[in-house]
Amino acid sequence: MTKLLKYTGFFLLFGLLCNGQLFAQSGVKVVSKLVSFGFAAVENRKIDVVVVHSTFNNSGGDFYDILIESNLDNDDDDLLEILSAHYVIGRDGVIYQLVNEKNVSYHAGKSQLPDGRTGLNTCSIGIELMTSFTEAPTEEQMKALAGLVNDIKLRYSIKFVLRHSDIAPGRKTDPWNMDWEEFLTRIN
Repeated sequence: MTKLLKYTGFFLLFGLLCNGQLFAQSGVKVVSKLVSFGFAAVENRKIDVVVVHSTFNNSGGDFYDILIESNLDNDDDDLLEILSAHYVIGRDGVIYQLVNEKNVSYHAGKSQLPDGRTGLNTCSIGIELMTSFTEAPTEEQMKALAGLVNDIKLRYSIKFVLRHSDIAPGRKTDPWNMDWEEFLTRIN
């Protein structure tokens, strides 16, 4: 049975993670669970940014259910904007791919890079960590995140690895309770 759970800025379509496939990208194991929403199919986009986010279930049930589907009220009008991320990492360190990297995933929102560029969804890969306002990412998540980011850096010329709060200060505070400086020592 499928159940809709509200997340902080997201909704989860629960019950779809049953039949994911395991595949490897340069040794990083990823469960493929591609979604049909929250992205735009594009050709030949230039990826040079990785953005790390946080999310959790705040509507009851398991606090750390894995994010699959997301909806957020648009800041500009009453329309719903469908959101997603390329990857989400569970508390156990399992990495789920939700959107192909070649596609633009709607994860960054209104944001700006240190070099002044906006429209970050077009040049970035978004990674969600299942955490909360009060708990830090687990060691399993930190290892998985570092492995995934290092793998992405092998495949693209990454200029920036940033927190959501770095690209949307005053609007976003995630990833929460994460030792960012320690994480940066884990990536190439």
